[in-house]
Amino acid sequence: MAGVLRQNRKKKKEKKKTSPAIRRLTLALLIVVAVSVITVTTIVTYMLTDIVRAVNGELIVDLDDYIANQDKTSFIYGYDKNGKVVELFKLHGRENRVWVSIDKMPQDLIDAFVALEDKRFKDHKGVDWYRTIAVVVEYKFKQGGSTITQQLIKNLTGEDGRTFSRKYKEIISALNLEKHYNKKTIIEAYLNTLYLDQGCYGVKTASQEYFGKDVSQLNAAECASLAAITQAPYTYDPLINPDNNRERQLLCLKNMYEQEYLSKEEYEEAKAHKMVFTNSKDYVQTKQNTEASDEGNVVIKNTSEISDYYVDYVIESVITDLAQKLNITKGDAERKVIYGGLKIYTAVNIEVQKIVNDVYTNRKSFSNSKTQSAITIMDYNGRIIAMAGGAGKKTTIRGLNRAADSPRQPGSSIKPLSIYAPAIEKGIIHYSSLIQNYGILLNTGKRWPINYGGSPGKPDSFVTVQYAVAQSLNTVAAQVCKRLTPQNCFDFMTKKLHITTLVEDGSQTDINYSSMSVGGMTKGVTTLEMAAAFATFGNGGVYYKPYCYTKVTNSDGSEIILEYKEQSERAMSEGTSVVMRKLLETVVSSGTASGYGISGFKTFAKTGTTSDNYDRWFVGGTPYYVAAVWYGYDTNKEISASGNPAGKIFKKIMGEAHEDLKKKSFKDSSEVVSRKYCAESGFIASDVCAKVAYGYYRKSRVPSVCTQCGENLLTSTHESSNATNTSPKVTAPTTKPPVSSSEPSSIHESTTDLPVIDPSVE
Repeated sequence: MAGVLRQNRKKKKEKKKTSPAIRRLTLALLIVVAVSVITVTTIVTYMLTDIVRAVNGELIVDLDDYIANQDKTSFIYGYDKNGKVVELFKLHGRENRVWVSIDKMPQDLIDAFVALEDKRFKDHKGVDWYRTIAVVVEYKFKQGGSTITQQLIKNLTGEDGRTFSRKYKEIISALNLEKHYNKKTIIEAYLNTLYLDQGCYGVKTASQEYFGKDVSQLNAAECASLAAITQAPYTYDPLINPDNNRERQLLCLKNMYEQEYLSKEEYEEAKAHKMVFTNSKDYVQTKQNTEASDEGNVVIKNTSEISDYYVDYVIESVITDLAQKLNITKGDAERKVIYGGLKIYTAVNIEVQKIVNDVYTNRKSFSNSKTQSAITIMDYNGRIIAMAGGAGKKTTIRGLNRAADSPRQPGSSIKPLSIYAPAIEKGIIHYSSLIQNYGILLNTGKRWPINYGGSPGKPDSFVTVQYAVAQSLNTVAAQVCKRLTPQNCFDFMTKKLHITTLVEDGSQTDINYSSMSVGGMTKGVTTLEMAAAFATFGNGGVYYKPYCYTKVTNSDGSEIILEYKEQSERAMSEGTSVVMRKLLETVVSSGTASGYGISGFKTFAKTGTTSDNYDRWFVGGTPYYVAAVWYGYDTNKEISASGNPAGKIFKKIMGEAHEDLKKKSFKDSSEVVSRKYCAESGFIASDVCAKVAYGYYRKSRVPSVCTQCGENLLTSTHESSNATNTSPKVTAPTTKPPVSSSEPSSIHESTTDLPVIDPSVE
């Protein structure tokens, strides 16, 4: 017995030795559990408090406002040359989504959707917590679980609640909605807004599309067939996948029977009913459905009422501006535009747009029947008067608009914007500056770029800025870019001319010689932004933000929802603008745009051709309008055409647009003076200069008078490496000119790092 007692005492001692460690571990676990409980409790308390506050707060989704704006067609207007309002297009809300009262729906239709989609709809308060918890635990929101109320929220906002944050927001909105609206209103809104494939939003248009009858005439089997589409519209579309639809239709009927919406007899009758769809051989057509929707883009069938590209651009612009002004999603803004009964007044010039539509639809002046093109025409105050975003017959609304949404490599058409205008503005060059016609030295030891035709230029060849612009010399543009620096070129284009498609950061940055000198850009530019930028050369140097509509009102015109307000800023001095325009006029009179001027009107222009001849550009203006034209293929392919096909389109459209216009001239500036200059030196001509031409100069930047002619002074200075870069229209001497005290000297030769981007060839 004593031995047993000693053994027990020994065990107790051993137990006491391990107790501190166990106690520490136990304490740590208790702390972790306590912290976890407190954290979870805090989070849950916060969420519950937030939910209660939101649910009982102000209305989150205004269903009344949404319903009020249904069943109304939005109208898009323009003004003709007499100032008369002309209807351009209708966005048929009542055809694509016809709001039908729940009182005009068969009870079987309501029951079918409830039985299949949300069997506890009549009992829950917006969220079926049983299904929601199951979805969270089992699928982590990867699958559905939404009630009809939650689905309505998604239909109205266009936001899918598959992430936690969006699902949380959706739940709060659903609870809030059911606090403010009864079940009848909610199910009515749901059945009028859900998407049922084939472009059908709501059960009324779906009934016409699939059965060719009014929704009030549907029987139980047909109602179940419509309800079956909801889960995956394309997969269960009865016209496309009838077997899939049949399988889910039978499930719906079974649910209706089990949930006592159908009697045994009604259930068997519905299962046995022979389904006749609008594509069935037994179907007798009673009504032609003329409108549908394809992936959010309205498509009008069997009618000539197809919007042109200008109307497309107006629709997109109003949606964007409306979303921004009202602080709503683009989905909400889109629904307001398409189905909200708005009146949109555009800035289009109807007569010019008709010319554009005719030329582009019928490919007049096109060199190839498979090429594509885009054009934007503006006045000099930001008004977009005409636009085309594609060639050939247009079959859809709001498809790809190449004029506004498809940047293309601009080639040499970018040089006036990126090189010559900023260089004149900074006083680095003038109209007759002599620039070395020779590529800059790369870090590889090679010269870049070459000119059209493969000519690399020569180290002792100097040409005037005017000649370089007219003949589109890449070498000269690179030399000027080196003096400006690519960063200054980039800043001028993005900050002054608001070109938004340039890339600033990363390995594909456009802050490099290739992008700035010859237009070898990462993405490219659009005709819309090119036209707006070139307009500064015809209006005295002011950039105007482009606009396509003047105002947007509600259905009765009593409220102005959006209104155009001029947005402008000075991009360059008036003097620089006029000098640039004068330079670009010589591109038409004696350069690469020869033959493409508009008869009877001064025309300035710049052409562009990219490497491999993938893209052709023509951007130019008259005293009335400025236009930018791109021509090429959607997928890069060499263009086979004589002359400049973009120039031919420009001349065709602008020529017709100017036929009945009065004579008009560009406004010159007191900041610019015209002077004779010496063709040998680029300086202002003296009495002894043998070869002279007229140039245009900013009054504050007039070069010095030539002092060399007649005295053979161009000998000792020819070997100098610090020659001035100045001169005119004709090619300059083959040797370097002397330095003028009024002109900055050229920078010393140095190697240049150049990204490997294909340069333009013209």
